[in-house]
This record gives sequence, structure tokens and C-alpha cells, in this order.
Amino acid sequence: MKNMRTSFASCLKKFFGAAALLAALPLSLALAAEAKPAPKVLRYAFEIAETNFDPAQISDTYSRTITPHIFEALYAFDYLALPVKAKPLTAAALPEVTNDFKTWTIKLKPGIYFADDPAFKGKKRELTAADYVFSFKRFADPKIKAPLYASLEEMGIQGLRALRDKAMAEKRALDYDAPLPGLRALDRYTLQINLDQPRPRLLDNLASNDLLGAVAREVVEYYGDRITEHPVGTGPFVLKQWRRSSLIVLEKNPGYRERFYEAEPAADDAEGQALVARFKGRRIPMIDRVEISIIEESQPRWLSFLNGEADLSFIVPNDFINTALPGGKLAPNLLKRGMHLHRILAADEAFTFFNMEDPTVGGYTPAQVALRRAISLGLDVEKEIRQVRRGQAVLAQSHVVPHTSGYDPKYRSEMSNYDPARAAGLLDAYGFVDRDGDGWRDRPDGSPLLLEVATQPDSQSRQYDELWQRSFDALHIRVKFFAGKWPEQMKAARAGKLMLWMMGNQADSPDGLETLQYMYGPQAGNQNISRFRLKEFDDLYERMLVMPDGPEREALLLQAKRIQAAYMPIKTHVHRIRNDISQPWLIGYRRPMFRNEFWHFVDIDNSLRP
Repeated sequence: MKNMRTSFASCLKKFFGAAALLAALPLSLALAAEAKPAPKVLRYAFEIAETNFDPAQISDTYSRTITPHIFEALYAFDYLALPVKAKPLTAAALPEVTNDFKTWTIKLKPGIYFADDPAFKGKKRELTAADYVFSFKRFADPKIKAPLYASLEEMGIQGLRALRDKAMAEKRALDYDAPLPGLRALDRYTLQINLDQPRPRLLDNLASNDLLGAVAREVVEYYGDRITEHPVGTGPFVLKQWRRSSLIVLEKNPGYRERFYEAEPAADDAEGQALVARFKGRRIPMIDRVEISIIEESQPRWLSFLNGEADLSFIVPNDFINTALPGGKLAPNLLKRGMHLHRILAADEAFTFFNMEDPTVGGYTPAQVALRRAISLGLDVEKEIRQVRRGQAVLAQSHVVPHTSGYDPKYRSEMSNYDPARAAGLLDAYGFVDRDGDGWRDRPDGSPLLLEVATQPDSQSRQYDELWQRSFDALHIRVKFFAGKWPEQMKAARAGKLMLWMMGNQADSPDGLETLQYMYGPQAGNQNISRFRLKEFDDLYERMLVMPDGPEREALLLQAKRIQAAYMPIKTHVHRIRNDISQPWLIGYRRPMFRNEFWHFVDIDNSLRP
């Protein structure tokens, strides 16, 4: 009996001991969970799909939003400074400039490493000056067909064009081992750039060009043709997942160097001063992961934000402006939810280019110039702003955008005029009349006048198409719209296969000359998507390249704007007002003026998520 009691007592002791252990277990798990907080994830959506992630092979804004977070340039713009200010990124200091702005010597910070990758065979790979020599040369490789090669050539790097021409003549890839006087690695950490002519604004070029990040030669050779899918840089994020035109996932680079939040907002910039007070000295990046969805239609993109599935409405869709921003202010229901509005007149433009090599709309004869000017006068851009853009734009007078040199808010030109009577008069005067009695205008040679307008298959593009249809009908001009995805239309445009297309552009730097590349002859087929070639314009452009900022250069910028209005290779419609709305848990966001690079400067407060 005693043994039975002892056995029973022992069982009770074991039972209650086990119960105590089980009771303690959830607490230990809770403590563990508290010790390891949930990852900070930034989620938002692009309205247009990316193309790829090789800096030398892209030009679109959306891919260029991804790549500077992976690849690091020598310099970048201060996140909060306005006017913008170039600061060292991988460089140790600002360049040493000699020889009348023709020699630029740049020291790199030692101890910067590329993200781990199989291409490095298990070794830590340090960034060196030779990596920038290699990366710059890639833009000149004819095998790559870099869409923005001309921008690099425009810098005037000694010997670069000759090296490219040699490769093209021999029908082979660029000789990367050939010495180049314009790009020299003086030692492991010293890069020297030698130019044919003075380039007073080269520092801004290096800071603004988010495609000039360092790429490792081993990675390019390891992945070959698949390099577009395998971006490996020294930046704060690494690509973890990619479903083309659907989902892009990046994570914090675990080997990223110690880098801390620094910024220099203006003294009267209350928002900027508050941000730097809050974050200065914090190690960046502050978030762990970025997930970007591609949602081309505006309604599901906006609903995903309202439902809390996105942390940022990056460009509030025009269809929802009146609901979200009545009177230009955040709607009370959104304000009550703790959301924040970020609103600026952007350094950008929306424009229609005419293919100057197209037999219908191109050419430099008085009749062809009159046709383009008549089309421009027949487009009611004020109605476009009211009805389609919901008031979120201002009329453009030229291709030079706000916040850049050469932009004058008081300047006026024919670019912004709407005058259908004058448009009809121009068409009549130059022989674009109805010759066969079918009610539609014909060309002076009697052939039908038919405009083929490229567009995209989304609801907003259809609204523009309807507005254009009415404008062309009023002028008795036949028009045919054909839709295609943005990347495909862009590819066709660069190949000279589109007649006319409306698209957008965001300036990369505070130099107004940058946007005028769209009309510079040697850039034809690259930035000069209209293929406009006029010696008078090209001469002006080349003079401004080497000229320091000042009144004389501003006068030349004015002449260039007048040439655009006279020949109309590009009809610049508007400069857009950009409205972004952030959720209350996204902290520290401010839309960059020139580079869409901000992920490492923001934080996520998960405690504020629903």
C-alpha cells in the first residue's frame, strides 16, 4: 500500500512538473518572439513593368528605380538637400579637378565589398577603381547595345569612341583590356577620368546617372547572357526573387558596410530638418525587405494601397485624385487613418515625339513643319490636364523641366497654345486638304493623311486616346491607335518604327541641357527618340556642354527652346505634379527630386500596422 502511495505521489509530482514546464513554454516562446522582431518590409507597386537589371542595358525609370539600390555609383545626391547637392557614395571625397575641368581624379573608400555571389568562388570581393573603368567601358561595347551609351560618350572620355569604333569595325566585343587614356585606375583606389573638352558639370553627371554603379567583371563573365537577371553590386539591397512583369523582391544586403543616415536639408526646410533630427546616425538600410508588384491598371493598384497591402501609393492614380485629394489636400478619411501626402511639381514632362524620319510626320520642309505645328495647335492640353490628369500638371512651354537650369516659369511659347482654327488654316495653306471628297484630309501629293499613334492597353491611356480622337476628328485627320506594352513600344521607338507616341521623362540632374538630349542629333536612336537632326541646334548644344553656368549659357538654352517650338520635333504637353501617399507606418519617406532612390532612407514601424 505504501509503495502504491509512493508511486501515486511520484506520478503526481511528475505530472505537475510537466504541467509547469508546459505552462512555461509559451512564455519562453513569447520572449523569443519579442527578442526577434518581425522583419520590416516595404511594399508598393509599379504601374509599368521593369525591363531588366543590367545597368548597361536599361533606360526605363522602373528598372532604374531598382538598380541604384543594388549598384553604387561614385556619387549621389543628398537625400534631403534642395537645391540638390552631390555627395560621395563610394568615393572618399569630392573629385580633384584640374586641367580646366578636363581631368577628374577620384579616390575610393577602401573596404567596400560586393555582395556574396557564386561568381566570386567563395571569396570576399573588394570594390576597386578598375571596377569603374570596366563598368564605364561596358556602355561602349557594341555587343551590349547600351541604350544610353551616347550619354557617356557625351562626357568626352578620351579614347572611348575610338575604342568602340574599333570594335564595331572588327565586328566583335569591346577589348576591355585595351588601355584607355580617358579612364585609368592609377592604383587600387584611385580613378582618373580624362576628357577631351571641359565638362564643368561632370560631378552632377556622376551623381545623377544612377546607371554608373560598379559592376564586377567576374560576375559579367560568369553569367554571360543571363547578366540581366543576376545583378550583383555593393549596394544596400540584393535581388532575392523576380517574376518578370509581376513581382520583384529585394532584401537587405547582409554584408553591407557600416553606413549611417546623413543629410543636409535647408535651414528653412521644416520637414527635412525633422527627418534628419529623427534619423541622423541611424545605420542604413533601416528596412529588411522590399516587395514591388507590377499593377498596370489604376483601380487595383489604388485598392491595394487602401487595403493596407501597399505601404506607399507611388504616384496616386489620376482616376482617384478627386477622391483622395479634394482641393489638393488629403481627404479627411485618409487623414483620419494617419496617412501622409507628399506633393511636388516634379522635374519631369509628358510629351509626344514625332519620328523625324517618318515620311508622314517627319522632315524639315515647310509643309512638314506646318503639319507638326498644326497637330500641336489642335491638341487641347488644358482639357487633358482637367479631364485626364485631374488637374495634376501644369502647361509646358518647352522640353526644359522645372528645377533645372534654363527653366523659366515666365517663358511662353506656341508649345502650350490650343488654336484649332489656326491649325486648320496651316493645314489648308500647305496642301493638307480633302482631295477625294471623303471628308478626311490628304497629303499634298494626294495620298491619304493617316496618323498612326502608339499607345498602351490600360484605362488611362484609353482616356488620352479618346481625347486625341476628338481633336483629330475636329481637324478632319484620320488616326489609328495601336496598343502595346510599354517596354515593347519603347523598343520600337528606339528602332525608329513608331510614327508618334506620348511618353514621360524625369530629369536626372539639375542641368536643363539633359532633357534637350532628346533633340541632339548624335543621340538619334538613343535619348533622341524623335531622331531630330539640325546643325543649328547641335551647335548650340555642344557649346553649352563645355560652358560654365551663367547668363550666357541661359541665353543659349533660350535659343534651343525656341528652335523646338519652331520645328516641333517634340510636343511637350505638361510638367506633372506628383502626389504620393504613405501609410502611417512608413516613416521618413520623401520623393527624391532626380533619382528614385529612397529605400535605405525610410523605416517601417510594424507596431502601427493594422
